[in-house]
Amino acid sequence: MKKGILSKNFQLFVTIVLFLVLFLAGSLRYRGFFSAQVFLNLFIDNAYLIIIAVGLTFVLISGGIDISVASVVAFVGMLSAYLLQNGWNPYVVMLLMLLIGSTGGFLMGYIIHYFKIQPFIATLAGQFLYRGACFIISTTSIIIDNPVYTTIANYQIKLAPKAYISISVVIALLVVIAGTIMARFSKFGRAVYAVGGNEQSANLMGLPVGRIKVLVYVLSGFCAALGGIVFSFYTLSGYGLQNIGLEMDAIASSVIGGTLLTGGVGSVVGSMFGVLIQGIIQTIIIFQGNLSSWWTKVAVASLLCLFIVLQRIISANRDKFKRKMLNNA
Repeated sequence: MKKGILSKNFQLFVTIVLFLVLFLAGSLRYRGFFSAQVFLNLFIDNAYLIIIAVGLTFVLISGGIDISVASVVAFVGMLSAYLLQNGWNPYVVMLLMLLIGSTGGFLMGYIIHYFKIQPFIATLAGQFLYRGACFIISTTSIIIDNPVYTTIANYQIKLAPKAYISISVVIALLVVIAGTIMARFSKFGRAVYAVGGNEQSANLMGLPVGRIKVLVYVLSGFCAALGGIVFSFYTLSGYGLQNIGLEMDAIASSVIGGTLLTGGVGSVVGSMFGVLIQGIIQTIIIFQGNLSSWWTKVAVASLLCLFIVLQRIISANRDKFKRKMLNNA
C-alpha cells in the first residue's frame, strides 16, 4: 500500500480514475451522455488547451511557471486574423505565429535564467506585452474567413457513422504523444526532471541548466502559439479579450494531472486528463441545464485544492520513507 502511494504514477492513476468516475456519473444521470460523440467532443472542445498544457507541463516540471500563454493565444488569433484579412498566405501566417511564440518563449527564458528574474514576473511582463499588442492591432473582433482556415475548421474525420473528430484533435494528440516521448525517453526530458528536482545537483552533474531552462520556455511558447492557431480554427475569429484566465486553466490541468508546482514531477498524459476533467465538468453542467457555467470554476478550484493536498501527503510520505531507509542503512 505504501509503495503504491509513493509511486510517481499514483496521482496519474487517481486522475484517470476520477475522469472515469465523472464520465460514469454523467452517463448514469443524463440521457444521451454515454455516447462516443459526447466523449470525442471533450477532445474537440479542448484541443487547444491540451496543447497549451503540454508545453506548460515542461515549464512546471523544470520548477518554473509561465502565465503568458493565454495572452499568446489571444495575440496569435488577433494577428492571424489581421494578416489573413490583408491577403497573407495562411501557411506563412501559421509558421510566423509559431516563430513569434517560440521567440517570445526564448526571450522570457533568457531573462529568467541569465538575469535571475522570477519566472512569474518575467512571464507577467510577457502577458501584458502580448495582451496589449492585441489591442494595438484592433480593439474589436476580426473574423477569419480564409478558405484554408474554414476548411480545416469544418473538416470532420469520421471514426464511426455517428462519431467524428476534428483536425485539431489529431494535432493535440500528436503533441501529447511527442511530449510524452520527449519527457520520458529523451535526454532533454530527463534533464528537465533533473533541473526541477534539484537545480544545484543538476549543475554538479554537468547538465546545461541554463540552456534547459531557456528551452522549456521556448517549448511553452511554441505550444501556446500552436494552441492559438488551433483556437483560431475553433472560433474563426480573433479578439483581444479572448481566453482571459486560460493560463490558470492550463496550470490547474497540469496540477490535477500530477505535476508538482515545486518541480521535478509531472506527466504530459496526466495534464491531458486534467484538461478532460475540466471539460467533463463543463459538459455535466451543460446537460444539467439550470446551472451557471461558473460552477465549472468552483469545481475545478475544489479539485485543485484536493490534489495539492494529495501532493503534499505524497511528498511527506516519500520524504519520511527516504529518511527511514537512510536510518536503516
